[in-house]
This record gives sequence, structure tokens and C-alpha cells, in this order.
Amino acid sequence: MARPAPGDRLRAATRRAVLALLAAEGPLSRADIGRRTGLARSTVSVVVAELLRSGEAAVSSDRGVPHKGGSGRPPVLLEIATPPGTVAGVDIGHRHVRVLLADRGGSLLAEGHAEVDVDPSGSGSLDLAAAMVRRLAEQERDAGPLLAAGLCVPAPVDATTGRIGSGVLRGWRGLAPAAELRERLAVPVRADNDANLGALAELHHGAGRGTGDLVYVTVASGLGAGVVLGGRLQRGASGIAGEIGHVQVDEDGALCRCGNRGCLETRVSAPRLLEQLQPAYDERLSAARVRELDALGDPGVARVLADAGRAVGRVVADLCNVLNPGAVVLGGVLGATASTVAGTREAIDRFAQPGAASAVRVVAGELGDRAEALGAVALANARLAHHP
Repeated sequence: MARPAPGDRLRAATRRAVLALLAAEGPLSRADIGRRTGLARSTVSVVVAELLRSGEAAVSSDRGVPHKGGSGRPPVLLEIATPPGTVAGVDIGHRHVRVLLADRGGSLLAEGHAEVDVDPSGSGSLDLAAAMVRRLAEQERDAGPLLAAGLCVPAPVDATTGRIGSGVLRGWRGLAPAAELRERLAVPVRADNDANLGALAELHHGAGRGTGDLVYVTVASGLGAGVVLGGRLQRGASGIAGEIGHVQVDEDGALCRCGNRGCLETRVSAPRLLEQLQPAYDERLSAARVRELDALGDPGVARVLADAGRAVGRVVADLCNVLNPGAVVLGGVLGATASTVAGTREAIDRFAQPGAASAVRVVAGELGDRAEALGAVALANARLAHHP
């Protein structure tokens, strides 16, 4: 069989890139597609025309706004034509499993959540996640068959082998989570870590919209960052880009779960912050209660969270000097509080170069506990857009 000509391969790759962009970001104008992809206007026009003819894309009922707030005619928006079928976004955190079921356009259909300690057993956690996905897919069977899943795990995934590295999740060492979940669900699965998928979700649907260069920091059971440059998630050579939780801040500090001492995560994580606060309060504190107390202006909570934010900001300030992002987005169960954001802002202003500090917005994430699962949904839909 004859191999496709180079021009045909390039055109097919361009179509897949545009479909993946629409799958991740939702309706976009032709001009937006050009700005996001760097494609020439003529190329975008040709590709969009082909996608409309093939039925892979459709004109959205939404109307856009003129670029930079102009007063011209609102642009026509294009969107993924939603074929039958569903995708699952699976978020496995250290203490929970959350599953979202969505259609091919990213609209949510159903959700499930379970509180569980996932660290001791990767296989058992994936068994639970698969059962939750199957249950939701059965509930929404009228929407069509399950076609793919995106998987979020609270640890770096080796870019070459797809396996969890040693020293982070004791019950997951050597496990290839995407392959394991694919075997259980019999659909394609892509996996990434929680910070990367939180970054992906906030970039496309949350506080990072319109910002091509951002750092997303999650303060939850662990601490990590997702880095986006030029609108693209940066995973690094082996998939561990953004592991700021394991930057050493005290060489004689507490032993970290990664095996080193004095990592930032040993000072700043939800369990550590709750442990610091609990002796000063009669009630049993939870992350949700700490968020409430911060919103009410409780001075003890504000102090501890602001200190945590300053510790994070000191490390992120160096990233700002090197990467010059336009936004730092804070998420996770305790990252998006006003005091954490304020402390991070303060440290960046103090330790980053003035030009880098003045260029960056420091903001709370908008997607809350769903950020990572929504990123997993986008990952699954992007997988289908590239490999329908």
C-alpha cells in the first residue's frame, strides 16, 4: 500500500491539531485558531472548510466577541461536532477518587466521588476507579458508548515507560496506570499527574484563560506545579517538570516521602498545614473548614496560610525569573485561599526580578476540586481528536 505523501501527512496532522484545540478549549473563531496554533490565515480557512465538510466540526450557536473588544461584527465560532459517545475523566488523589463522565464536547453528564487512601494499593485504587466509570457509563448509556478516558495520578508519570517512579507512591511503584486502566475499561487511556491536568483545565476553562504562559500550583495532599509555555503543557524529558514540592528548602529538615530531607512539600501540604493549625482550635479542622475560617478572616488561619504562600512564592519566584509566565494560578484544597494567594504574591514581588514580578498575575484557581478531573476529560477528548 502506498504511503501518504508528506503534504498529506502534514495536512492530516494540522487537522488533528485543530480538532484537539477545539476539543480542549471549546468554540473558537478562525482568528482564535490561528493565534493559538500559529497557522497562517489561509491554512486555517482550508482546514476549517475540510472539517465542516467532513462533519468533524460545526458552526456553534454561540457568538464570539470582536478581538480586543472591538466594535465589529461578532466572529463565527467553530466547535467540535459532538458525535455519539462519552469520555471519562478520572482523578486519583492521595485521599480520593473522583470520576467525571462527559460527552465528546466536554459537557458533563455524571459525577462520582469516593474518599479512600490510594497510596497503599495502586491496583486496588484502579479497580475502584474502573468500577465507578462503568457505573456512570451504565447510568448514561443513552449518550453512547465509553470511548476513552483521561487519568490523573498524584505522582510523575515517566514519559517513556508510562510508569510511576520509585519513592513517591509506595503502592504504585513500577505500575503503568494508563495501561492498567485501559485493561480494565477496554478503551484508550492517557495519564498525567495532578498538577499538569489542573494546569490544563485552568488554562482552557478557568483562571488561566487567555494566558499562554502560566504556572499552576496545587496545594493539596502533596504540592506540585504544572507549567504551560506558549499554550503548551511542558512535561520535560522524563515527565517530572514542575515538581516544585521536592525542591529542598532545608537540608536538615523532615524526611520527605520522596526519600530526601527538607523538601518544600514537608512544610507546605494540606496535611501539614492542618497539623500546624489543629492545636489552636477546639473543633476538628478539615481543609473545607480552614477555607471557611480564612474567608471569615480568622487570624490564626490567615497567618499559617500566608506563611505557606510565602514559602511557595519563594520557589515560584525563581520560576518567574526563568520562565517569565503571565500568571501563577493557585489551586488544590488549600491553594486557592485568599491568604495563600496573598503570601505567594508577596514572595514573588520580593524575590523575583522586578520585570518578571510585574508581568505575572497571581490568582486563585476557578475550578476548585474538579480541576484535575476536568483536565482528565480534556486529555481524553484530545486523545480522540488525535486518534479518532
